[in-house]
Amino acid sequence: MDTTAVSTGTEGKTWGGGNQPMKASYGKMMMWFFIVSDALTFSGFLAAYGFSRFKYIDSWPIADEVFTHVPFLHGQELPMIYVAFMTFILIMSSVTMVLAVDAGHHMKKNKVIIYLFLTIIGGLIFVGSQAWEWATFIKGDYGAIQTKGGNILQFIDTDGHRVALGDFVVAESKDRSQHMETNGIWFLEEGSLPSYTLEEVVSGLESHPNVLVRTQNIIEGEKEILSRVESLRQIKENGVSVVEGANLKVNEYGSPLFADFFFFITGFHGFHVFSGVIFNLIIFFNVIIGTYERRKSYEMVEKVGLYWHFVDLVWVFVFTFFYLV
Repeated sequence: MDTTAVSTGTEGKTWGGGNQPMKASYGKMMMWFFIVSDALTFSGFLAAYGFSRFKYIDSWPIADEVFTHVPFLHGQELPMIYVAFMTFILIMSSVTMVLAVDAGHHMKKNKVIIYLFLTIIGGLIFVGSQAWEWATFIKGDYGAIQTKGGNILQFIDTDGHRVALGDFVVAESKDRSQHMETNGIWFLEEGSLPSYTLEEVVSGLESHPNVLVRTQNIIEGEKEILSRVESLRQIKENGVSVVEGANLKVNEYGSPLFADFFFFITGFHGFHVFSGVIFNLIIFFNVIIGTYERRKSYEMVEKVGLYWHFVDLVWVFVFTFFYLV
């Protein structure tokens, strides 16, 4: 078989075909194609989130009131502190990845091992932190009441501080059945039995005159606070169920659409980070056994580095959309 190369007249040009079009290897080109397509996917998700938030801007949850948790510091209001820590860890893992790629260019195996290991640790911390944040968001802090129209009524004291249901509601010692479509309102079904019944919340509210109801409606940057009389009326006439935490159906912090987007977009990004950790682990062990040393090229480290930097960059946008804006 004649394997003589056929001249195409493009050999001297930037795009000359062959194994390195655009002066990049086939593998790097494919990674760039994947990154561009994935960037469009994330852009679509974030655009949908932005549209929904703009549409419901007057009732959208306030991020500073949702993401206030820090591990081992229970009961303290520290908005965005832990999310900022997660962001810092992921950005620093990008720095260690840059150092790993640079060490690979200089064929310094030991440094590649060290910096890749630090990158993997950073990724694991981020994924673990995101899992903890999910668990905290799902569990909730205070509890709320959902109305017939699907709105959320929260509770505050006369100083404007949030009040948890457990602070003023006493659960009665009696058997309760789970609220299902077959034994309750046709459109409502509880995922799990809440700690208190609606009747117990009404009773607790009546016996605590310093507790008021706050709606999810935002007026001049602040959520609407009802008078004592109106608070009792809203709970008695419009209250439907007790909400604790957030899931794909209800959200004690406000619109359930916020929770839907939060779980989907941060979960999708978390899957990317977890996948990146797996890729880094594979490359890490290949570096240890000398695979790329024998090839005399650490390009695989550079390719997985491109993916890791992309994941970090996406998080900057997710962080901005969900937590800052």
